[in-house]
This record gives sequence, C-alpha cells and structure tokens, in this order.
Amino acid sequence: MMYWLFDWWQNLEDPALKDALSPLRIMGYVTFRAMAGASTSFLLSLILGPKVIRWLLELKIGQPVRDDEVLKEQRKKAGTPTMGGLLILFTLAVGVLLFCRPGNPYSTMALLGACWMGAVGFIDDFIKVKKKSSDGLPGRLKLMGQLGWAVILFVYIDRINTTTQLMSRDLLLPFMKNPLWAGMPMLLALAFVIVVVLGASNAVNLTDGLDGLAIGCSNAVAVSYLAMSYCAGHVIFADYLQVPYIAGSEELAVFFGCLLGSGLGFLWFNAHPARVFMGDTGSLALGGAIATAAIMIKQEITLIFVGGVFVMEAVSVVLQVASFKLTGKRIFRCAPIHHHFEIIAKEAAEREGRDVEVVETLVTIRFWILAIIFAILGIATLKVR
Repeated sequence: MMYWLFDWWQNLEDPALKDALSPLRIMGYVTFRAMAGASTSFLLSLILGPKVIRWLLELKIGQPVRDDEVLKEQRKKAGTPTMGGLLILFTLAVGVLLFCRPGNPYSTMALLGACWMGAVGFIDDFIKVKKKSSDGLPGRLKLMGQLGWAVILFVYIDRINTTTQLMSRDLLLPFMKNPLWAGMPMLLALAFVIVVVLGASNAVNLTDGLDGLAIGCSNAVAVSYLAMSYCAGHVIFADYLQVPYIAGSEELAVFFGCLLGSGLGFLWFNAHPARVFMGDTGSLALGGAIATAAIMIKQEITLIFVGGVFVMEAVSVVLQVASFKLTGKRIFRCAPIHHHFEIIAKEAAEREGRDVEVVETLVTIRFWILAIIFAILGIATLKVR
C-alpha cells in the first residue's frame, strides 16, 4: 500500500509538487520498506499483545500438556493461553499489506503460505483446546492440509515466468555454481517441494517446546532469508554472488522484515515465563512461510544450514523413534532434543544447588546462539561458490 505513494509520486506531472513531495521516493527502496515493515509489525504486536492474551484467557483457550513423567516440570504451563500464532499472523499480514509492493507474486505467496499453514495449525489447536487434550487434528488430516499447500505452491511456481525461465525444477546446492540436477521430472520436483514444506513446518512445530525457543530461532532464520531474498532480487548482487536472479523476489526481503518484527513482538510476551504460546497456529505458519520463500528463491537446501536448530530437533525425534522401535532403547532422555538438554541441565542445577527455574532460559538462549551461528553460515554459503 505504501508503495502506491512512490508510484503516485513518480507519475506526478507538476515539477514543483513532485519536488515538494520528493521524500516519498523513499518508499521505492526495498531496504527502507523492510525496516518500516519490521518496525510496524513489532509495534503493532506490542500494542495488540495484551489484548489478544486477555481475549484468549476469556475464551479459556489454555495449553493442554501431555501427561509425561519426564516432562513433569512442563505441567505448570497448563492453562497458559495458546493460539498466540494469531497475533503473529495478523501483525505479519498488516506489515506485508502496508509495505510490500502490491501484486508481487513472491510476497503474496509467502503470506498465503503462512496463512494456509496457520489455518491447519489453528484447527489442530482448536481441537486440542476443545477436547482439553494434547491430541489434536488426526495426523492424516494434518498431513493432507500441509500437502495441499505444497501442491498449490509447486503448480504456481512452475508457471511463474521468471522462475520458469530459470528452470524451477533445477536442484541447486550451496557452494555450487551450477545445478546439481537441471530439469528434474515433474513428479520428482513436486516430491522435493513436498519434502521441503512438510520438513520445515513440522521441524518448527517440534522446536516449539520451551518458552521463546521456536520464535527466537525463527527470527534468526528470518534475518538470513531477508538477506538472501534481497540478493536474489538484485541483478548486480545475484550476478556477483552467482545465485539465481529472480526479478521481483526482493519483495521477500520486505516480507521477512515484517516476519522479524512480528516475531520479536511475539517474543516480548513468549519469553520465559511465557504469557502466551504460539501453538500449532504459529509454528506451522512460520515453517510454511519460510519453506515457501526458500523454494521461490531456489535456496531450499540452504535451509538445512540456516535452520540448523530445526534440523537438530527433527532428526532427534526421528532417531529416538527409530531407536525405540528397533532396539527398545532411547538415545535421548527425551525428544525433541531441547528437552534432553533441559533435563540434564536441571539435574546438574539440583546437584550444584543452583536455581532450577532459570534452566529453561539457559537452554533456550544457548539454542538461540546456535540459531544465530547457523543463520550466519547460511548467508556465508552465498559467497562460497
């Protein structure tokens, strides 16, 4: 919407009026709109956060906690308002609608991806709250909802002119200048998109287990993809870094600016002790948005580096389940892996007579540090080719 001001200013025929309103040209800069979107989404989150929390409390939308002896410390969180992902989605949408270029296919699809996956998560959260159980939407139906977006995304990007010209079915790897596999068969390319969408969304969902953990790691990923999106849509930077140039994808930098602002605003209320949880509404939306953007700028494999914490969480669950089914033994004290470290840190704190209550914050901050390092590594892959 704000870009219209720049467009209107450009088309002014009165030289005097155009000169007087020349500050409006700043709306044409992607960097400014990314910062403005981040600031707007953040401030809006701070303003609306307390109202949303009160609203969720009035509706008695509390977080159900699974009955697990290993996670008995988590039981005290039962009843904390969930579905806080609605706050993330709303402030993100406002920022995107205000500052992204109207009609841009990349920012539009990224926002739609967040909303679609957020809707799947919302249904899951609603069922959990209604049943007062940790069992939400049946796995089969949840998977169908995620698959639906993956198919829509693939069909769409396979027909965008700028992406098609760059062979959207190419498999690109970090550190390599040329595609590892140029022109994959349609079904294989579709399967690849499905794996990225399902992997990213479910990995963020698994990470959402400690106060501030998932949103803090998502913020680091947002900064990394903000930089990569800007480079992908800048013809000079793309040529210098030898990454695919995708005209118009620079608007994803504005999108990720808004996502960062929304994430920081939500973290304000989600930091330990959390006043609200994002629920599947937020975690699936974040994962869906990140996966959608990564696919559209051909940086899917880089997501493994950028989202290293999410990968660790997902792999820990896979290994734990596989080990238990095959050998009857568990590799970790508890999965996802953040609970493994939480348990170990609490036992150490009890032995040493330290405050056990701060252990959750300790584990969360250390995971944030890892997330920042992974995000930096992801950006570094742009140069090392």
